[in-house]
Amino acid sequence: MTVESPLQAVHQQLGASFTDFAGWNMPVRYSSELAEHRAVREAAGIFDLSHMAEIEITGAEVGQMLDHAFVGNFSNLKVGRARYSMLCDEDGGILDDLVTYRLDDEQYLVVANAANAEVALAALRERAGSFDADVSDRNHDYALIAVQGPNAAAIVGPLADTDLTGLKYYGIVPAVVAGQEVLLARTGYTGEDGFELYCTPAQAEPLWQSLTDAGEPYGLTPAGLACRDTLRLEAGMPLYGNELSRETTPFEANMGRMVKFEKTTEFVGQAALAERQQNPTGKTLVGLQGSGKRAPRTGYRVLDGDTDIGAITSGTLSPTLGYPIAIASIDSSRNEPGTKLTVDVRGRAHDVEVVALPFYKR
Repeated sequence: MTVESPLQAVHQQLGASFTDFAGWNMPVRYSSELAEHRAVREAAGIFDLSHMAEIEITGAEVGQMLDHAFVGNFSNLKVGRARYSMLCDEDGGILDDLVTYRLDDEQYLVVANAANAEVALAALRERAGSFDADVSDRNHDYALIAVQGPNAAAIVGPLADTDLTGLKYYGIVPAVVAGQEVLLARTGYTGEDGFELYCTPAQAEPLWQSLTDAGEPYGLTPAGLACRDTLRLEAGMPLYGNELSRETTPFEANMGRMVKFEKTTEFVGQAALAERQQNPTGKTLVGLQGSGKRAPRTGYRVLDGDTDIGAITSGTLSPTLGYPIAIASIDSSRNEPGTKLTVDVRGRAHDVEVVALPFYKR
């Protein structure tokens, strides 16, 4: 059965087009994904992210439990801060990439991708077994609204009872915004400054309306999942199912730096990841930049001369930059910026060049 967002009626009134996303009926666009993309880059966009899965973990040993569960280090995370990390299986394959907030000494909020909600919840419950830590499914207790873009602080700031200048990137604080009690986080998935507001489902409509009203003078535009994808690609951010999967370890995803072997707590996948670090597969993720208007798409083959060296994981014609960009998994021997390659676009070879990620920085 398809799940509807608490903001379903709002999206219908705005004329949204919908798509089934991990079992949720979510707005893919409202008008033009190009216009929505540009609004986020130049002014601000408002997103409904209520499909994301929230998992609360509490207890005296919750920090150590998360050190065991994730490849990253969480026992040293300060209250009011967030950390991006990965949940891997025993073989080192990525089950999900997640953002985790420390709300109090013994309280963390883990936010998983919608497509991996059940997998992440089951893994965390299993990995909590030997620790004094309780894992609770809070998926339907929260709605999530994001305001992203250069005008985000000007929109959210006057509505909030907290000084946003003190809320740094990857910070979170309980706040009252437009009369609604929320968790206010300075996080996002667009490459822009912005905020994610965790509220109850009942609060979602009035909060959305208040943010919309406050944002009107600042060019705030409703934005759907289509432009969220092009925004995150320009910012070089991976998408689970494209760049990340159970068949990929953090090392093939060019994120080996996130694996913290120095932790005192042994973590799931540690032995396999240590082996992979010492004996790499020879594959890595790179950015590719093309010319013209033909964008490489997921699955297109990447060639070095006549030799197939990998495949596109995500690609688009960049709305901000005006040329084709892509992330690809290729032989790591060809990952140096400036390397000239080609992509097979429907039987025709298109020239591309390896470039450093991200493609776009604000």
